[in-house]
Amino acid sequence: MKTISLLDTSINNYNLGNQIIMDSIHEIIDDIFPDSFIFRMQASEKFGNISKKHFKLSDFIFYGGTNALTSNINKEKYIGFSPYDLISFNRLSLVGVGWWQYQGKPNLYSKIFLKRLLDNQIIHSVRDSYTQQKLASIGIENVINTSCPTTWKLDQEHCEKIPKLKSDYAIFTLTDYNKNPSLDKSFIETLKSKYSKIFFWPQGVGDLKYFSNMDMEMKNDIKILPPNLKSFNNLLQNEKIDYVGTRLHAGIRALQNKKRALILSIDNRSSEISHDINLNTSRRGDQQKLDFFINNEMPTNIELPLDNINMWKSQFSSLQS
Repeated sequence: MKTISLLDTSINNYNLGNQIIMDSIHEIIDDIFPDSFIFRMQASEKFGNISKKHFKLSDFIFYGGTNALTSNINKEKYIGFSPYDLISFNRLSLVGVGWWQYQGKPNLYSKIFLKRLLDNQIIHSVRDSYTQQKLASIGIENVINTSCPTTWKLDQEHCEKIPKLKSDYAIFTLTDYNKNPSLDKSFIETLKSKYSKIFFWPQGVGDLKYFSNMDMEMKNDIKILPPNLKSFNNLLQNEKIDYVGTRLHAGIRALQNKKRALILSIDNRSSEISHDINLNTSRRGDQQKLDFFINNEMPTNIELPLDNINMWKSQFSSLQS
């Protein structure tokens, strides 16, 4: 029996998108290590003695999803390891991790930190080509682009079951840390004019406040879901509905439930993943693309890097002996 430590980025995090990511990662790790003991741990705060004891007992230590890598780790701290931890630790394995925004060249601290932290005996999984290139720029080349683990089951057979034409209902999301009231109001008003009923799901802790403060007369006509993943899943599973919004993983959860989705890009995450796997995205404010999505046939043709996904998974078969 192997012992696995899984650093769970949904713990101590106010973004429900990380729960969506971790749902997929838990399933992947369970499939790879079906007879192993898997221990979940928080990922972002300083690790204490109990956590370090679990690390010593673990055969593999995985960091799951999210955009934790950065060019300035000394200033932008998203991983709970300190420089002192790295004296005795260099075994972290990445699963679909991404880079925080578009940034310049990683500084010397980040280069040393990541080269020491990441296991050099395994192939790491990152979510996009941009992240892979950033790591390669500091000499970390045992990395492959597998796309985000939330997309790994969106194969051709699955995508063919996603409707191509508009549904009667729509659900949207907003992003509290990347506000643009003018553009966000515009796409919501478009949805209200085109769909018979629209819903709003607050994925982040500040999304509802942002929406409530927006100047829109028709807000009372919008059904607000409770801010939990269960409510979002239930709606997707029980209604014929389209997704449009700025939250990437809400859109991917819609696709997982065979719902049509257009993700409005506001940062590097959806843009880079779209570039790699042909995810249906649009720049926020691109009214022409939004109108086309609503009014025309729009298939979902995701092109997964299946060879890379299988390569990353299969490496652990030999390492488990």
